[in-house]
Amino acid sequence: MLKRITILSYLFTMMVSPAVLANDIYITQVGDTLDLDIIQDGQDNQIGDSTTGVTLDGDTMTFSITQTGNFNDIAAVIKGNTYTGLWDFLGDTNTVDLTCDATSGVNCETVTLNIDTDGDNNDLKFYIGENTDSENLIANFTITGDNSILTNNIDGKDANVTVTMNNSSSLAATSENSDEGNAVTIDLDGNGDVNGHTVTLTIVGGGSTYDITQSGVYDNTVVASFTGDSHDVDIVQRD
Repeated sequence: MLKRITILSYLFTMMVSPAVLANDIYITQVGDTLDLDIIQDGQDNQIGDSTTGVTLDGDTMTFSITQTGNFNDIAAVIKGNTYTGLWDFLGDTNTVDLTCDATSGVNCETVTLNIDTDGDNNDLKFYIGENTDSENLIANFTITGDNSILTNNIDGKDANVTVTMNNSSSLAATSENSDEGNAVTIDLDGNGDVNGHTVTLTIVGGGSTYDITQSGVYDNTVVASFTGDSHDVDIVQRD
């Protein structure tokens, strides 16, 4: 049975003390075929945290998030196969920590992530597979803004990661310890299956750091396009 949940959370700031300006959402779900939509508008919003996260356990899930505002935080764990995530962020100083957990006897198979971020100083962490092979990953990240960190730690087969980044309005002139450039780390382990792994980078703007590590049997491919100055790029591939 399809379960569809839509949560709309709007923050009104007039006549309210800043200390209490927050919308908090905590969810524990067990079951298949979940369609979960969350919309938050405001700042200091919370979707899970390090002690009371959002945990979704089941197969064939869609988990969509739209957050507008600054200082928002997401901590979520996905346990199951066939997961689609559609996440859209507009704002600064936001934090995302997503784990697709393989400890429930499944391998996070057929995972599709589409992440769109427009803002500065965002910290995005995605852990897929957790030392047990995921399969058929398609992850697309579109990041517009400065001084953001994107971390991908993936253990799987047939993983395809695309990063489109634009900080062309930045004045960043150096990538090392820059206050304005972005940092991208992609660590992709596991046998690539017959299709191999592919990382695609399309970068506009300067002063950023990119560290790409791929390992595993079968093809490992990196396709990169950089437009801008003072990039620091390290690519390591091994069988």
